[in-house]
Amino acid sequence: MAQYFHIHQQNPQLRLIRQAAAILNEGGLVAYPTDSSYALGCHLDDKRAVERIRRIRRLDRHHNFTLVAADLKQVAQFAKIDNQQYRLIKGLTPGPYTFILEAKRLVPNRLVHPRRRTIGIRIPDHPIVQALLQELGEPIMSSSLILPGAEFAMGDPDEIRDRLEHDIDLVIDGGLVSNQPSTVLDWHLNELTVVREGAGPVEFLVQ
Repeated sequence: MAQYFHIHQQNPQLRLIRQAAAILNEGGLVAYPTDSSYALGCHLDDKRAVERIRRIRRLDRHHNFTLVAADLKQVAQFAKIDNQQYRLIKGLTPGPYTFILEAKRLVPNRLVHPRRRTIGIRIPDHPIVQALLQELGEPIMSSSLILPGAEFAMGDPDEIRDRLEHDIDLVIDGGLVSNQPSTVLDWHLNELTVVREGAGPVEFLVQ
């Protein structure tokens, strides 16, 4: 049965953040709030936890998982970013956007799309996940919490506990959030395209 931490949205309790980080480091699967919806996250080196996310969401092998990072410095360890991409990402983050970028050669195969060698990158604007990332010192392997057959992501921690308490190890209650997933922008080729419209506006892309 999942543990349930109520963490203050603006001033996260360090004691609980450290406990949540320990659960991730020990192979746990965590539901946590972002600036769009809730997400499922695990340690980026944990293959079993990633497979648990696949089972919960019924994802195929071609699903692009996302690395949720604290800042662009962490992103640059995993993704190739040119000057134009850097300027746009810096201007939109932290925020409700996921960027699909070309992965660096040293990134393990399990973290990238098997055919395109791309990786999803996200820098959310939420104090809880930012505190958790600072405590971990590395990104979280993540996926929006959209259950099979659902049109929207989950935004209610009580509902998440009711639905998934036997499938995950921790629910971080950061209050109600939007049920919209992040906006996904694909920029692994020369052209920037909108893959999914979500919480982040895209009007600025229309010339």
